[in-house]
Amino acid sequence: MSKIRMSDTSNKNRPLIAREGWKYILFFLSISLLLLFLNTYIPSILIFLSAIAIGAFFRDPKRKTPQTAGSIIAPADGKIINLHKDIDNNICLGIFLSPLDVHINRSPVSGKITEIKYSKGNFVAAYKKDSSEINEKNTIEIETDSGDNFLVIQIAGFIARRIVCWKKIGDHIKKGERFGLIQFGSRTDLIIPPGYESCVSLGDRVRGGETIVAKSVSFSS
Repeated sequence: MSKIRMSDTSNKNRPLIAREGWKYILFFLSISLLLLFLNTYIPSILIFLSAIAIGAFFRDPKRKTPQTAGSIIAPADGKIINLHKDIDNNICLGIFLSPLDVHINRSPVSGKITEIKYSKGNFVAAYKKDSSEINEKNTIEIETDSGDNFLVIQIAGFIARRIVCWKKIGDHIKKGERFGLIQFGSRTDLIIPPGYESCVSLGDRVRGGETIVAKSVSFSS
């Protein structure tokens, strides 16, 4: 059964592997050692390699976030599979995260978290167009000092069965700051209010906390 855990986690002195991954890593390492003790070498090696792969999936690299005025930062690593404007002139941007991508989510802007809404749903492949509508998701609303409201939506995929959010309503968050992750393949959507223009295109690859995906028209040259 899918779950979402809400807790507040500091970004200071974070390890290179998200703590949510260690239980999986230690489990596979334990099985590998047991098989090694039983002289079943090939299965032991395969499971040991699986532990390494899981460690890579939960990697939490440091990122240098651009502080360019009016810039909006990608909330996740991955490929842009959706980019359009809705009827309210909001920019809707969807990022697909494959199992090989970093799955840490980061804030696109600095501001205050005004709402967090978890919605139950299905688990169709995250790259499908309707996955943002029907899949399990967690929506985080961030209000900037200028009064603009941004939505970051964590969307579970076909494999992913657990959305993790480390923040709560009322927390202040900095641009590029980690706020959660989605385990084992997923999608992250970003809804940008009017007054901004996109800096990316469909098919582009972005890095969470680093790639500028939009800029305020007020700061555009």
